[in-house]
Amino acid sequence: MTEHCVSYMCRYAPLELFAAMGAETSYLSSMPEEFGPSVSLLGSNICGFGKSLLDRVLAGEITELVLTNCCDTIRSVYDVICEEREAGHLPKLKFVFFLDLPRDDGACSIDLFAKELRDLKTAYEQYSRNAFDVAKFYDAVNISHIQQVKPNRPYLALLGGKAGKELHLMAVRSMPLPVQNATCAAGRTFGEILPEETMREDEEALFAWYAGELLRQIPCMRMQDAEGRKKLFADPNLKGILYHTIRFCDFYSFEYADIKNHAAIPILKFETDYTKSANGQLATRFDAFAEEILTKYQDTPEIFSDRFRKGRKEQKVEAKNPDGKYYAGIDSGSASTDVVILDRDRNLVTSVIRPTGAGAGGSAEKALQEALDKAGLSKDDLAGCVATGYGRAAIETGSRSITEITCHAKGARFLDPTVRCVIDIGGQDSKVIALDENGNVENFVMNDKCAAGTGRFLDMMARTMEMSLDEMSKRGLTYQEDITISSTCTVFAESEVVSLIAQNRSTDDIVHGLDKSVAAKTAQLAARVRGKGPYMMTGGVAKNEGVVRALEEKLGEKLIVSDKAQICGALGAALFAIET
Repeated sequence: MTEHCVSYMCRYAPLELFAAMGAETSYLSSMPEEFGPSVSLLGSNICGFGKSLLDRVLAGEITELVLTNCCDTIRSVYDVICEEREAGHLPKLKFVFFLDLPRDDGACSIDLFAKELRDLKTAYEQYSRNAFDVAKFYDAVNISHIQQVKPNRPYLALLGGKAGKELHLMAVRSMPLPVQNATCAAGRTFGEILPEETMREDEEALFAWYAGELLRQIPCMRMQDAEGRKKLFADPNLKGILYHTIRFCDFYSFEYADIKNHAAIPILKFETDYTKSANGQLATRFDAFAEEILTKYQDTPEIFSDRFRKGRKEQKVEAKNPDGKYYAGIDSGSASTDVVILDRDRNLVTSVIRPTGAGAGGSAEKALQEALDKAGLSKDDLAGCVATGYGRAAIETGSRSITEITCHAKGARFLDPTVRCVIDIGGQDSKVIALDENGNVENFVMNDKCAAGTGRFLDMMARTMEMSLDEMSKRGLTYQEDITISSTCTVFAESEVVSLIAQNRSTDDIVHGLDKSVAAKTAQLAARVRGKGPYMMTGGVAKNEGVVRALEEKLGEKLIVSDKAQICGALGAALFAIET
């Protein structure tokens, strides 16, 4: 086994060059649980990948490192590494090289990059005492040439900003089709390979050819001409895109907008801070996107992976009582657990709403039993039960679990067949779901990892103002001063409210400002999903008249608010139980 292992971070890294000098290479793709000292050294408003990279270096995990100047963050990381090395704080980091990568593949850029590669070769030879071997280089280039092949069957692509291996694995486990990671390190290809004899006889020609081939990779968004990236989503076998962006990185939002305008396949856009902490919320998005893919291609089920088809089959267990006449839906939310029981004719038998409390599973069992008692039924009367909501995985009673995205769409369409866009403001997240003409989920978005604009936000503000949520929902309908709550963070917004109270501003004016804040954030989600009316608002916040009115003003359209708004998710789950 080689004693040298060079860590790298993007497709432009000269992997074959290191192979020619007897070194292995390791792609930096692990996502941390949380950030460490990098936050104080780089600042908090820096891309999470840069922080995770610096933390690994500081922890002594990396001994040899090659960086490429793909963005200002990596330049900042390199500067900090140099300072720390000079101070003697990185004894395990033996070799580091910053590769100055041009932004195009013109003749001048190729010459400059070829010189950079020769300088890297010289530096690594001197460090490792291993000479550059042309035969090893030639073999490595040929291996790279044949490795990157697109799937010849239907698949999904993970595109956008760098996605860690944990994120890729999560997508693979969630999706009904294979998922190809086509972010920063994927897609390295070479055209016609320079003959080995030429490589041996003319080192200048070798490095000129190699520099040109590296610069002609499928470009990242930092390149001046990113048109070549269209190859990533122009494949007829591509059936959907999971588009990842990293907080504080602006490169990829432009591409997402372009893909959204031209691609006719399902797309899920999501953002992370490049840590594993977002996985809980991402699970709902991934599961909902998987359900969207299943619906989109339901007429061609043979395209789905054997693993996923088997899993779906095993999930559809037999009902405890096939002769039962009733069906239950359980929506386990962060604030409340809702249960709906329907008969075979889809008539509402009963419903229950109770606080979720500390345990989702226990709350679900209690809520279901309460609903059964209320209807004079027992579990033996149930022919089926479907669970949904953030706590659905903890519920053992359900014979199947479906995301709240799909269940809210199902319930809303049942309540009003004209609905084309569902707005659900829940306890910990907000969702906007666009429906097609058949009521299927066409697209959806959820708020990111922040409570602003959710039920939790309103709950915190009500406590700050020393009133109940019910009281708050009636205030702000009449106001004198049109106050704007400018903070986008719940904590800062609370401080802003405290300041307004100290200024003796009217309670109605402050509540109106809070209603506007929630409405503005929700309207932004509706714009992202390109929602169009008729709109229906579901969830507990639908009972808040101030928020409903403020949102109607933002959307310029009346909202449909059913008296069953809060049980819409459970209703959809019960409807799926009938169809399962």
